Amino acid sequence: MEKVIQVRNLYKLYRVGEEIVRALDGVDFDIFRGEFCAIVGTSGSGKSTLLNMLAGLEKPTKGNVVIAGEHIEKMNEEQLVKFRRENVGFIFQSFHLLGTMNAVENVALPLSFRKVPRNVRIRKAERMLDLVNLRKHKKHFPNQMSGGQQQRVGVARALVVNPKIIFADEPTGNLDSHTSEEVMQLMKRVVKEQNKTLVMVTHDAHLATYADRVFHISDGKILKIENNQKERTRQNEEQE
Repeated sequence: MEKVIQVRNLYKLYRVGEEIVRALDGVDFDIFRGEFCAIVGTSGSGKSTLLNMLAGLEKPTKGNVVIAGEHIEKMNEEQLVKFRRENVGFIFQSFHLLGTMNAVENVALPLSFRKVPRNVRIRKAERMLDLVNLRKHKKHFPNQMSGGQQQRVGVARALVVNPKIIFADEPTGNLDSHTSEEVMQLMKRVVKEQNKTLVMVTHDAHLATYADRVFHISDGKILKIENNQKERTRQNEEQE
């Protein structure tokens, strides 16, 4: 299996007054192509710091973050912007859709930063909206869509750049439980069909059960890694 993310000996230290806070305290793991992984922990556990490190939004105090074969901890800001644009899709808790643009235009937006011609952008965006079951909502503006529909637009926007990796930060945080389940099922299906690597941060242990593997983080350390795929296989065998 191809390693898409390799994290080695990762530390992030902050000084708060006289005290040194270890937001990440020696983290090691690998994530493979086509995997859906969840990073789970309470507020202050280090999960958001870890996601920021993986996305190149924060620099580690020490350690290596290798994504798609590149040491991103060694990149400058200009190189990081280019790297994210070419390799990464983001799904946010608060959707981050532009109210003045309809669904197709919102999904097509990341392609405009790549100087993709408008007709190609629109065609790709429409195809992604079909993928997330929003065929009838392509011309709708954010205020004409439910929270779940807006997050589906967010998923389509993350996919339109054909990223190697998708980072999702509390992607169902603003959704009710029923809609959250629908969005999780959608993300799981899309990851498998498109063979994408998805890394999701959540405080919700139930939502993490949709992932192939779950990284439990506390006080900046990964306490354990659960393999849900093995557990599902075992349960299926028992049922048979």
